[in-house]
Amino acid sequence: MLYNMKDLLSVAQRHHFGVGAFNIASAEFARLAVETAEKLDSPLILEIHPDEMAFTGPEFIGYLRTLATQARVPVVIHLDHGRTLEEVMKAIYAGFTSVMIDASAHPFEQNIQLTKKIVEIAHTINVSVEAELGTIGVAEGSGEGGSNEILYTDPQQAETFVRETGTDTLAVAIGTSHGLYPKGKQPKLDIERLQQIRNVVGIPLVLHGGSGNKDSEVAESIRYGVGKINISSDMKKAFFVALEEELKQGGHEPNALFLRPMQAASEVVAAKMALFDSVGKAALYR
Repeated sequence: MLYNMKDLLSVAQRHHFGVGAFNIASAEFARLAVETAEKLDSPLILEIHPDEMAFTGPEFIGYLRTLATQARVPVVIHLDHGRTLEEVMKAIYAGFTSVMIDASAHPFEQNIQLTKKIVEIAHTINVSVEAELGTIGVAEGSGEGGSNEILYTDPQQAETFVRETGTDTLAVAIGTSHGLYPKGKQPKLDIERLQQIRNVVGIPLVLHGGSGNKDSEVAESIRYGVGKINISSDMKKAFFVALEEELKQGGHEPNALFLRPMQAASEVVAAKMALFDSVGKAALYR
């Protein structure tokens, strides 16, 4: 069941649950995410960063569209952190059903102008748009970028931004970072700021850097308007730790070598779906 982000998250928003967006860059990660979603009857968002698409090639999106179309659950194919109009247009032509334009490093007015332009283009062909206001931090092992200094989203700016751009979803900066947090460092989400944003913005909000945060805070963020939660590092770490163990045991054939790592990553995906309360919610789309 192939969906765009707007239609997927409108249901999640009405029924007060979140949907996990899992960064993938290979068929193994795509398969384990879809199979786990089907097993748990959960909606799913498959995310690919422009650097990942440069690795996989645009043909990979055709494979994802086949997986999504044949899946028994709703699946969105989403571009994560598109940085330019060119990157976003490549994704649209490749077959993504949702795109992110991250112009958060630009001045506020420039962010509005670029986002608005992409919204106008994408909406003509039923592709959803995610934008970002404020900056997400960057921790260890992240390939998704970020800022050394987190600039928290201003609620009043968020209201103006959403009204002026018409974006379908908004990624907000409330204290998270991409990647894995160093040992001993525990991020704290600014839930009060999130509440203030929710009071003035009616569209679904997005939590980037969802790995490594307290489960209780993530669950609370969903109560205050977060509909999409990005997960990458937790899932990939589980996969590659298990893969390293398999390699030490002398495995070489991919069809056997990847089975345990895929299972390890699948367990992370399942745990996140349970945390976001999306398990069983695919029934709401039928």
